[in-house]
Amino acid sequence: MTTSTRGTRVPAVLVLEDGRSFRGRAYGAVGETFGEAVFSTGMTGYQETLTDPSYHRQVVVMTAPHVGNTGVNDEDPESRKIWVSGYVVRDPARVPSNWRATRTLDEELAAQGVVGISGIDTRALTRHLRERGAMRVGIFSGDAIADETTLLAKVKAAPQMKGADLAAEVATTEPYVVPAIGEKKFTVAAVDLGIKGMTPRRMAERGIEVHVLPATATADDVFAVNPDGVFFSNGPGDPATADGPVAVMRAVLERRTPLFGICFGNQILGRALGFGTYKLKYGHRGINQPVQDRTTGKVEVTAHNHGFAVDAPLDTVSDTPYGRAEVSHVCLNDNVVEGLQLLDQPAFSVQYHPEAAAGPHDAAYLFDRFVSLMEAERA
Repeated sequence: MTTSTRGTRVPAVLVLEDGRSFRGRAYGAVGETFGEAVFSTGMTGYQETLTDPSYHRQVVVMTAPHVGNTGVNDEDPESRKIWVSGYVVRDPARVPSNWRATRTLDEELAAQGVVGISGIDTRALTRHLRERGAMRVGIFSGDAIADETTLLAKVKAAPQMKGADLAAEVATTEPYVVPAIGEKKFTVAAVDLGIKGMTPRRMAERGIEVHVLPATATADDVFAVNPDGVFFSNGPGDPATADGPVAVMRAVLERRTPLFGICFGNQILGRALGFGTYKLKYGHRGINQPVQDRTTGKVEVTAHNHGFAVDAPLDTVSDTPYGRAEVSHVCLNDNVVEGLQLLDQPAFSVQYHPEAAAGPHDAAYLFDRFVSLMEAERA
């Protein structure tokens, strides 16, 4: 259903797969929804979070207590729609206040059929997920509410994130081009695994013409663009299922074409080099994650959205079929691999989001690093 809950007190209940439940009020659409329960620590940028394709099939819990204060506008979405499968907030704004707002957040959620819940203790829910880990969840409101035994059975029947192959569900189905801003300097083939709108824009600002290709693109499709560089985007799902993109990346590495990957693209590079991937207990999601760039020693405050990580040794250089590789970035909270680079050819990746539209922008230099690789290769 897509009925707005604005001004109403429709009852709702959130049920986790381990049996814990929270009761509150419907927010957005009324009905039922399922997904993986995750939490985001961002205190701003909720519109970018909702429209990030990497959140496909996830129910996002906002740790910030007040959400919706700036309403919704038509300039900030990162893609064509809201991708989260459900939304959880504590205190939704009663009246949005921003000169750019054209409608309220709950109206937008309802219009796009996104079932949410408000009025629950999101701090308690977040602590539960930190202790127990991300897990399946269901949100039920209005006529969808039944006895909790029935609701729990529905949650347990929902698909898990581990083993989910989702990139093709969110990616473009047809290639398109984002032209360079100003003088065109380079051509880049970008494999869309769930790309955010700001990513090709950041490249276009640097004189790059970006050819965005579907997640199902082959190596022939990539090289048909005659690219100066190849980019692999962020995206949802388990990287262990992404055999197609891994094969394409290996073909790019064999040609020694400059390569840059973000988020899912970092995990694809890890697999292409022969490393494994694994599921994090509750992942990194938010806009305040400290990461150290080991090539410079600089610590950046970065935006994250990932539930999987690359299993690579932190303190040794690894031999791979494509030359030596090392971990270039690491999360200072938990030592999770946040970046990889090859030492014998122009290829690198990061696990976080340097394009972060809502900020921070500490890592925007990585696009300049990509440009430098293409300049060096051309020279």
